[in-house]
Amino acid sequence: GQGSFDLVFVPGFISNLDLQWEDEGYSRLLKRLSAFSRLILFYKRGTGLSDRVDGRHLPSLETRMDDVRAVMDAAGRGRAAILGASEGAPMAMLFAAT
Repeated sequence: GQGSFDLVFVPGFISNLDLQWEDEGYSRLLKRLSAFSRLILFYKRGTGLSDRVDGRHLPSLETRMDDVRAVMDAAGRGRAAILGASEGAPMAMLFAAT
């Protein structure tokens, strides 16, 4: 998007960036978010097309927060609003609080 601020969207556990745009409801949500923000989307560790994680050693919330920081760094953004959906909400809340 071309909005005045950055918005990192943290999806739920089951997510795929390509399929999100094909789903009418999800696509409508993403288009609305990108209408007023620079929307930053990413695959969470172990989801979508990212590398799988060992089910016996799932990443902690802190590790996944580091992933959000890495995404923001890669996008060249030091600050952003953060929005989490479903399983992404606890990670977004903890990230915002730290």
